[in-house]
Amino acid sequence: MASSTNSLVDPASPSTFRYFERDGVIWGEYDGDTVDFGRFVGTRDGNALSVSFAHKMAQDGTVVTGTSGSVVHADPEGIRLIERFRIGDVDHVSVCVEVAPHSS
Repeated sequence: MASSTNSLVDPASPSTFRYFERDGVIWGEYDGDTVDFGRFVGTRDGNALSVSFAHKMAQDGTVVTGTSGSVVHADPEGIRLIERFRIGDVDHVSVCVEVAPHSS
């Protein structure tokens, strides 16, 4: 995660998302920064993602749920997701950027 209106992003330990897709169904997980662990499931239609998510906050163990819609932007530098999500009655925007996988 590069930025978020929901919380400050720690550049040394940002939340990391892992996405999977099969035939338009997407799912994945995330952790890091303010989130202990989280899961999401949803769909992709063209460059639009729609997911429901749940995660546990690292600080106090609170479980947070919500929905999100993302637009996928691909360019020579990689993939960028502009994500609009809602927690409770508050709308937020975050930006996630693709990073190269670690080689073993």
